[in-house]
Amino acid sequence: MGQAYGRPRRLTTAAAPAHPHGPGTMDAMSSSTPGPSAGLDPALASRLKRTADGLVPAIAQQYDTGEVLMMGWMDDEALHRTLTTGRCTYWSRSRGEYWVKGDTSGHVQHVKSVALDCDGDTLLVKVDQVGAACHTGARTCFDEDVLL
Repeated sequence: MGQAYGRPRRLTTAAAPAHPHGPGTMDAMSSSTPGPSAGLDPALASRLKRTADGLVPAIAQQYDTGEVLMMGWMDDEALHRTLTTGRCTYWSRSRGEYWVKGDTSGHVQHVKSVALDCDGDTLLVKVDQVGAACHTGARTCFDEDVLL
């Protein structure tokens, strides 16, 4: 059934102060370009293999069923926010800003764990998804166009 590659490594970050408005709320979510985070543990940041524009793909998976929900992009700051708030924060390439899943739709992703793959180039974020994960309103982004 294929070669086993071992368990993904669980990620941690340096302790950060709680956000003044509570978990999952953030001020100044937008930025013109993705970039480094002053808060991400440098040891963790050094393990990430990013695209030329500083991003890492992040696969969101339902923690209890294993259902693959969606793929989004994270930079160091988005990963730091995800690890410290318990809510998935992504970088929108089309809008050029950070976004917290569910802030406008109510379809929140509560983070259960975050792992880095063996190559350091993909994140697996296990979440408890509230409502639809896909922007189309579907539960998952991967059930509408099955190829095989």
